[in-house]
Amino acid sequence: MDNHATLASTLGFTLKQHGYALALAESCTGGMVAQAITDIAGSSAWFDRGFVTYSNAAKIEMLNVSATTLETYGAVSEQTAAEMVTGALKHSHAHIAGSITGIAGPDGGSAQKPVGTVCFAWLGSNLPLVTSTQQFTGDRKAIREQATIFLLTQLIKALA
Repeated sequence: MDNHATLASTLGFTLKQHGYALALAESCTGGMVAQAITDIAGSSAWFDRGFVTYSNAAKIEMLNVSATTLETYGAVSEQTAAEMVTGALKHSHAHIAGSITGIAGPDGGSAQKPVGTVCFAWLGSNLPLVTSTQQFTGDRKAIREQATIFLLTQLIKALA
């Protein structure tokens, strides 16, 4: 069992213990976290839905991310991640949600936000909003995998 599967199984077990369902809002990972979760047999008992909102328009239309937030802070920001996770929770039947938005590369980085910059948020009906920015290294695949592992790990910790 790979790291994604182990973490997804652990998250599923923890969610089931709490009687919770999960929703996700993913941008740079393109549904990689949802794939890790749905690879687990029986995940429909604890995974409600995932939103892959790659474009700014999708973030606005599906998750109610504010155009002003996107213009002011950018798609890759803790502010955007926070609005993504809030929208995912609002537009689902989940008790906890997580979001990811970042620059997986190889292009798109800047001096302020280099390739590998990934912003996260998680929020639950009984859990406070938490945001985090991480700097990952490697190629596009490695950055996306590290982001997936980070969010799965943080969701497990939040429920502990």
